[in-house]
Amino acid sequence: MQQFIEFVQSNLILSLVWVGLVVALIVSVIKQKTAAYKIVTPNDATVLVNRENGVIVDIRSRDDYRAGHIAGALHVLAKDIKANTFGEIEKHKSDPIIVVCKTGQTAVESANALAQAGFENVNVLKDGLISWNEANLPLIRSKKKK
Repeated sequence: MQQFIEFVQSNLILSLVWVGLVVALIVSVIKQKTAAYKIVTPNDATVLVNRENGVIVDIRSRDDYRAGHIAGALHVLAKDIKANTFGEIEKHKSDPIIVVCKTGQTAVESANALAQAGFENVNVLKDGLISWNEANLPLIRSKKKK
């Protein structure tokens, strides 16, 4: 124990960095466990859609959505969700909702907003469309208008 105390005293900055990392890890785990949404993989998302009538909500921009989206995905902009304008997904409050963005980072805010608005089963696609593409799952591309 004496050696440990001496190490901490000699390497105060290093010790504080380690304590900070441990605290950040604990806070991250607690935040993830108490979140109003779940993180799902592409395989979990397909199960939710096929077996539980899940609805995929794509929150990317209109151009990104047209460039390629998951089959059957509803397009609702993140700013509309933030403004409590849910459009087509309003009638799916009791169905599983899978929120999709490009990387999985911006979908978290929209998922929280949906959960606060009363949606019962909100999920976020882990790593967004990047993981969907890595799993070699298909995308639908919209035809360009002339």
